[in-house]
Amino acid sequence: MTEIHAIILTLDEEKHIARCIESIRAHCASILVVDSGSKDRTREIAAGLGAEVIENPWINYATQTNKAISACAGKTGWLMRIDADEYLTPESAAGLHDLLDRQPRDVAGVVVRRQIVFLGRRIRWGAIEPSWQLRLWRAGQGSCEQRWMDEHIIVSGKVVRSTIDLVDENLNSLDWWTSKHNRYASREVIDILASRGLLGENMDIQRHSASWQAKLKRFVKERVYEKLPGGVRPLFFFLYRYVARLGFLDGKQGYYFHILQGFWYRTLIDAKLDEIMALAKRRGVPVSEAVRLATGFDPNVAVPAPASPMPRIVASDGERGRERAIAHQS
Repeated sequence: MTEIHAIILTLDEEKHIARCIESIRAHCASILVVDSGSKDRTREIAAGLGAEVIENPWINYATQTNKAISACAGKTGWLMRIDADEYLTPESAAGLHDLLDRQPRDVAGVVVRRQIVFLGRRIRWGAIEPSWQLRLWRAGQGSCEQRWMDEHIIVSGKVVRSTIDLVDENLNSLDWWTSKHNRYASREVIDILASRGLLGENMDIQRHSASWQAKLKRFVKERVYEKLPGGVRPLFFFLYRYVARLGFLDGKQGYYFHILQGFWYRTLIDAKLDEIMALAKRRGVPVSEAVRLATGFDPNVAVPAPASPMPRIVASDGERGRERAIAHQS
C-alpha cells in the first residue's frame, strides 16, 4: 500500500488541529506539523494525536512549506499538504490509498476539490466551485514556488484530477478573518510589485507543472485583472462573481463573502499599492524599503537554511492519554 505523509503548517490552531489530524491520521504513515511559535496548545494537541511536531520561524507559506518538504526527505510514497483549518471528508479520506495506488509512474501530482465554508455555509457559487488544488504529490517530485502569496506546489511530472473533497472551514471570528486578510493584502502587494520588476524574480507557473486552474487564474490575474484601473477593478471583480457567476445564490453568507473577499480585500490591495508607491516617491527610497515601512514585511528577507536539528515536541502523558481515548472511541 502506498505511504502517505501529511504536512500541516500551524500557528495558534488549537481550535482546528485535532479535527484536521483526526480526519487523516488513519490513512497516513506519518503526519508532520511545522509550527511557527504557537502560544496556545496547538503543538501539544498535535503531538498527542501522533504527529511529529517541529518548530521553524515564520517568513511566508512558501518557505514554511519547503521546510516541511525538506524535513520529509527520504520518505517514499506521497506527500499531502493540508491546512490546519481544513479536513478531508470521511469518504475522501477512505479513498486516498486506492486513488494513489492506481496512478501510473508518470503522474507526479493529484489535485483535489476544495470546499469553502463561510459563516457556517458552504459557498458554491460566484466562481468558487469547483476549486482545484494540487495537494498530493510524489515524495521527491514537488516543491512550493517562492511567492509571498498565492503560492502553488510545482511538480516534475503529470498532474491529474481526483474526486477527493477537502473542506476549508475556519472557526475563528470575522475580526480574525479581516486581520488575516489585511496581512494577505500586504503579501499580495509584494508579489504584484515583484511581477512588475520592482522587487525581484517572480516565478511563472505557466512554465511549470501545476493544476490547470492555478495556471489559468494566474494568467487572468496578471494579464487581465491587473491591467484594469486600480480602484475600479475590485468592483468589476465583485460584479463578475456576485452577479455574472450567481454568487447571490448562496444567500446572506454568500453576500458577505463576496463583499469581503471579492471587493473589500481587492480594494485593500489597490490602496496598499498606491500607499507604497506614494511613500517611495515622497521619501525617495526604494520600493522595497517603502514596502517594509508600510507593511512591516521585508521583501528582501533571505530564506534561512533548514534548522538542524529541528526541535521536536513530545506529547505529555495527558495528551497521550487523550490520543488513546480518541482511538478507543473511533
